[in-house]
Amino acid sequence: MKVLILVTNHATLGETDQANGTYAPELTHVVDVLNSASVDYDIASKAGGKAPLYGTDAENDEVNAKVLDDKQFINRIENTIPVSQVNASDYSAVFYPGGFGLLSDLAHDEDVASLSASIYESSGIISAVCHGPAGLLPITLSSGEKLLKDKSVTAFTREEEIDFDTINDIPFLLEEELARNAQRYSKVQPWQEFVIVDGRLITGQNPASAHAVGKALVEQLKA
Repeated sequence: MKVLILVTNHATLGETDQANGTYAPELTHVVDVLNSASVDYDIASKAGGKAPLYGTDAENDEVNAKVLDDKQFINRIENTIPVSQVNASDYSAVFYPGGFGLLSDLAHDEDVASLSASIYESSGIISAVCHGPAGLLPITLSSGEKLLKDKSVTAFTREEEIDFDTINDIPFLLEEELARNAQRYSKVQPWQEFVIVDGRLITGQNPASAHAVGKALVEQLKA
């Protein structure tokens, strides 16, 4: 029982010079749930090596601080496994944390998508939070159909992009892409916890949903 966490190598917000990457709390809160449940994980990226993080200084976030102080976690995020070296059969689930960087690489990467599809079609689970569901867009199953075709999902919303003042800098609006590609895209009021479980696909709307995504993932793994 092992989870493959897929993170971005893109270190800026779109084509701007604003530092970005993976939003740390969305990763650390899920890792904390996995650790508490004694579920192992690896962290991989397209290029491998040190993955860019932001939000490491999130205020009043004790979970984020605790995981970022874990030497084993730091070693894994600073030495991510290149996707080309990942064996899909080693994993029971995939998790895509959010962060704007992912919109510039994993949202379009066919190799990473193929790896996730292989795990999913071997009865694995796919989970994602906030901008993480962008990684679902290129996933095509062996039938030739997109994973999202008959799935209900959620993800970071247009309203949250406006609140966060990123609406004019993002490469594309994730809510719109998911609404066009998934069977159904749903959301609640900005910044509230919201998770959708559709079979072996788990998605969460925003940072506040990360813990609940991790909990839903562990529940399926332990079922």
